[in-house]
Formats: sequence, C-alpha cells, structure tokens
Amino acid sequence: QVQLVESGGGLVQPGGSLRLSCAASGSIFGSFFMGWYRQAPGKQRVLVATISRGGSINYADSVKGRFTISRDNAKNTVDLQMNSLKPEDTAVYYCKVQILARDYWGQGTQVTVSS
Repeated sequence: QVQLVESGGGLVQPGGSLRLSCAASGSIFGSFFMGWYRQAPGKQRVLVATISRGGSINYADSVKGRFTISRDNAKNTVDLQMNSLKPEDTAVYYCKVQILARDYWGQGTQVTVSS
C-alpha cells in the first residue's frame, strides 16, 4: 500500500516562508499527479498546487507567484515552497498522490500564519 508523510508545517509570521515536504512510500508504480491541498477550519479542502510526473504544474489563483511546487521522481517526494505567507494561508496542508487513478492522502501538517 501507499503511505504519505508530510513534514515542515509550523507557525510563521505573515510574510514569512515555510517549505513543506511529502515523502511517499510503498507501491508508487504508475504515479502521475502529486499535489498539495489545504483545509481551513470550517472550510472544504481545496487544491493548492499539483504537478505531474512530467513537470506540468497547476496552482490555485490564491497562491500563484508565492508558492512553488516541485517533485523528485527518483525519491518519490513532492515539496511546496511557500513564500510571502498570509494569515489566509492558515490551514492543514495535505499531500496527495494519484496512482493508477486512485488517490492517496497524507495525514496533513498544520500551517499557521500569525503575528
């Protein structure tokens, strides 16, 4: 089976930066999309950024120009560099990997942006 473990969350001041990492293990054969989603309290989980195995990237409008997603296919990791963070970015961030048309989710890591 597939397991995803996120790391790098924490408390940061507005304007600061964090880098989230997600490490995938298990049967990664057939993986295509990897991505980051987030869920704020009382809100639905929404897409932050996705990246295909070939490097095609999609960002939510709210994070364009501030966040950068990247992946290392050899290491089965996907990272999210978050710059110029805003309080509105506060959420639990979840890693997702799509393998053979099935979605697998990590447990999430808390990001809190506050002064």
